[in-house]
Amino acid sequence: MIKAKRDDLLAPLSAVGGIIERRHTLPILSNVLIDGSGETVSFLATDIEIQITARSGISGSKESRALTVGARKLLDILRALPEDAEVSLQPQDKRLLVRAGKSRFSLQTLPAEDFPRLAKATGDVARFAMPQKDLRRVLGLVQYAMAQQDIRYYLNGLLMVVEGGELKLVATDGHRLAFASITLEADLPRQEAIVPRKTVIELTKLLADSDDEVRIELSASQAAFGFGAIDLVSKLIDGKFPDYTRVIPTGHKNKLQAGREALRQALQRAAILSNEKFRGVRWVLTDGSLKIVSSNADQEEAQEELEVDYKGDALDIGFNVNYLLDVLNNVPGTELECAFGDSSSSALISYGSEKGFKYVVMPMRI
Repeated sequence: MIKAKRDDLLAPLSAVGGIIERRHTLPILSNVLIDGSGETVSFLATDIEIQITARSGISGSKESRALTVGARKLLDILRALPEDAEVSLQPQDKRLLVRAGKSRFSLQTLPAEDFPRLAKATGDVARFAMPQKDLRRVLGLVQYAMAQQDIRYYLNGLLMVVEGGELKLVATDGHRLAFASITLEADLPRQEAIVPRKTVIELTKLLADSDDEVRIELSASQAAFGFGAIDLVSKLIDGKFPDYTRVIPTGHKNKLQAGREALRQALQRAAILSNEKFRGVRWVLTDGSLKIVSSNADQEEAQEELEVDYKGDALDIGFNVNYLLDVLNNVPGTELECAFGDSSSSALISYGSEKGFKYVVMPMRI
């Protein structure tokens, strides 16, 4: 039997519950594996691709045995109980009896030995560590550029490259690309991994904005992240990621410097009257001026004009406004720089405050 405060059970269960789908062809995948036989009680969830284990501060007992129970139902019960409730979990035959005060719940269980687990990674493994807040920050700089349900499956994730003393993260959906790099206190052999979109989103949610360490292991088939009382292991996407070094333009001579917030607000206003399907806006650049123009099928038009630091060729170039707003909403900083070639070549956005960050956006015809 396990006895604990409600929150001591709720915290680890919430940490693993995010990856559990409501409907599964395998009923046991809707369950969480609870093991109270060690020094602590552990909660494990998996969807076959990702596996998360969270350990609680509750002491286990030698009499406790591992079992699996419906994760959503147990989560909902714990959330509905008073915050200061004392909760006991007691296995009975093929049931788990949950008690708190005068409340009683009897939940169906499935055998722990039937619960699938991800195999341990084999082969060469790159191991390194960094502060959680640093990994969380660089993931936030690029993750919005990942594709969603693209037929090119290798784009539905994020490329992690570790080499020497540097970690590089790259995400692209074929229309734009976000790149960020960070220095590591390590000297590592080159290792590449395409981490699935779901893993990246879950990892970002779980990482704390603190200096506490996250331990990372990258192999040819798996990525593992350990921090605090949580271990997250994920299979990788098998495929060849596009060569991002060829996508990032160099030598663009037309450069614009602008305040991020003023540009973001102008784009938000222009987006209101952009075409609902194509979301296009035109940037008309002349010496010291940026005009942002949008129009829609009803022949409505919006025009914004900003005073900017621009010295270069006069340009009229179109972009998907959502791709521009994504980078401005997700990457903080007061000033940014945009470098342009001509109206048919991609633009490069960078920030003075984020030295390792680059964002490439393809133009569109309007």
